[in-house]
Amino acid sequence: MKIIKSEEVAKLIKDNDTVAISGSGGSGSPESLLKSVMDYYNKNKTPKNITVVTGISPGNLTTDYIGMNMLSKKGLVGKAICAHLGMGKLFGAAVGENNFPAFALPLGVLNHLLRAIAGHEPGIITHIGLDTFADPRIEGCCANDLAKKEKPIVELMKIDNEEYLFYKSFPINVALLKGTYADNEGNISFEHEGVLGEQFNMASATHNSGGIVIVEVKEIKPSGSLKAKDVLVNKHLVDYVVIAQPDASLGEYNLPIYRPELTGAKKLPLKKVTIKKLDERKVCARRAAMELKKNTVINLGIGMPDMVANVALEEGFLDSLTLSIETGALGGMPIGGIAFGASINPESIIPTAENFDLYNGGFLDMAILGLAEVDKEGNVNVSSFGPRKTGPGGFINITQSTKKIIFMGTFTNGSEEVITNNSLNILKEGPKDKFVSHVEQITFSGKNALKNNQEILYITERAVFKLTKKGLELIEIAPGINLEQDILSHMSFKPIISSNLKEMDTRIFCEEKMNLKI
Repeated sequence: MKIIKSEEVAKLIKDNDTVAISGSGGSGSPESLLKSVMDYYNKNKTPKNITVVTGISPGNLTTDYIGMNMLSKKGLVGKAICAHLGMGKLFGAAVGENNFPAFALPLGVLNHLLRAIAGHEPGIITHIGLDTFADPRIEGCCANDLAKKEKPIVELMKIDNEEYLFYKSFPINVALLKGTYADNEGNISFEHEGVLGEQFNMASATHNSGGIVIVEVKEIKPSGSLKAKDVLVNKHLVDYVVIAQPDASLGEYNLPIYRPELTGAKKLPLKKVTIKKLDERKVCARRAAMELKKNTVINLGIGMPDMVANVALEEGFLDSLTLSIETGALGGMPIGGIAFGASINPESIIPTAENFDLYNGGFLDMAILGLAEVDKEGNVNVSSFGPRKTGPGGFINITQSTKKIIFMGTFTNGSEEVITNNSLNILKEGPKDKFVSHVEQITFSGKNALKNNQEILYITERAVFKLTKKGLELIEIAPGINLEQDILSHMSFKPIISSNLKEMDTRIFCEEKMNLKI
């Protein structure tokens, strides 16, 4: 292991190299290493045409030059293979503008593919992605038009007459990772990291491909001082270490200030967590919370679904649930916003790849996820919206392997609503309908769910639907809502109207807590 300055990092990357980058949205990004690449490229126009590989691409949903936005300059990236492309808006825009071909793989697939690369295996065979845009019969993981001109990265195959997808391995030349500490020999500790993502698998895949591993840490510790259980990456996998202090001015992004309650080193009294106000988001979360059961393991997605944890806390039964995040935290209360991926007071934290072994095998009892578009077949799109290509993250792994799925979101995009007198009132309708004839991209397949006998609900603030073999069935409407005017007129297809159509529980629309029991 050699200690180098961040300015030297870019010189170690050659044109056309494949570069793996750690990080998960707002956590674990090697910021100083990415800045080195950006600055060197801006000055010297090299390294160019690199292939970048990352999971939930680092970024804070802005155009600031942090995370993957630092690699958005035209010519620097020649291809992207990511699970989520949109956390950095500049990088996501470059994908949408076809500046380079981009492939969006399910997050669990990407993690398991890194393991296959480390083991010199040809790839992975899995059911994950069938009947979604990852399926080569549909889009083959292509996130933009340029990707469709590239060599396919996924193939359809059959084993004992069952369909599977084969995702192909590729060598990795450089890994850019972030840890907490290194010792003098190069062992890397992750003791302050709330997310153990792809770091180990990227290091092992790169090392076994004959590449170099570069790790950013905030301090060098004496040899023998690190706890073995905190050392995720051994010295024999590490070539270079860069010392870089985290930037506290970035707020929650990249967790620059250590939060011990996210690693299990300290317990935070949850009474300090703010209870959310009543709005359409909380209405959806309350209705979803009515589906919860004691002693179950539940995945909560980013955005509106993480409000369900807040509702469970307010109602007093959070401790009766085990909440799971795809990045590997199990138990506790997921944190929302940019730092999503970690949990307050987790019971355990495992690497993302191992977590997806559990997920793929049906470990979860329920998942509560967001929705952006739903069509008459029950398909859901959360990954592609015109020029904005985000990718699926862990969405496909979760939804294809879990017994019960709840999708939640507002009924239209951008509506103005008010909750008064225990009922919902629409002040101004949103400009874009979400229930469409055909979704732009199939991130969740209704057909596949029916084949697997999964229970599927779609919860909005004004209506609840369930998936049936005959299509989407409307089963509940909110008090104060007109069926024709507020629901059916804003759908591009007519759902099945339940013969037992009910009004949503009025407690959902009250300011005081529901006194909900599970």
